[in-house]
Amino acid sequence: MEMEERIVVNPKIMVGKPIIKGTRIPVDAILKRLADGMSISDILEEYPNITEEDIRAVLTYVSEVIAGEQIIPMVETA
Repeated sequence: MEMEERIVVNPKIMVGKPIIKGTRIPVDAILKRLADGMSISDILEEYPNITEEDIRAVLTYVSEVIAGEQIIPMVETA
């Protein structure tokens, strides 16, 4: 599964913050935990409904946004 399938933006969920698909876990929450020194294993214990691939997708998303190469478009809502 590619990063674009794991990280989504929907203005009706978490005020449009990028989140891990199928959750209400924002990308910045995972990034903050990594920056605070939490291991991937610790994060997976805290959030048992996500996978290591989801965490790697967070890192890919953030690196591409910072590099100015990728922004996930918002999900259309009706």
